[in-house]
Amino acid sequence: MQSLINGNGGSMPRQALMPLYNSRPDPVLQDALTKVPAQTQAKDKKTATEFESMFLNSMFAQMTSGLKGDGPFGDTVGTGPWRSMLTDQYAQNFAKAGGVGISHEVFRSLILQQAKQS
Repeated sequence: MQSLINGNGGSMPRQALMPLYNSRPDPVLQDALTKVPAQTQAKDKKTATEFESMFLNSMFAQMTSGLKGDGPFGDTVGTGPWRSMLTDQYAQNFAKAGGVGISHEVFRSLILQQAKQS
């Protein structure tokens, strides 16, 4: 039996996946993506990911600011600069791995605004 899901020998043509919004198909975003050039989409995706990274960095900095004692998150003299670099790397890695959903919303908003202008 041939599978239609992965397109191996099925009779249905492969179709581009429709973007999702709140776990549902998003035809509005799909239409907007056809009006915005691919280079602009890539730039918007990067901008949205960087925005989420900055937001997460702020959250992580607040989360670790009240920690006392020794160790990497303590309040010793050398941990201040090290902690800020560590939280920045955590935030960047979280955002690149999908984050908490902020970058998707920012990307969607940017694309919809640019599609209206074109």
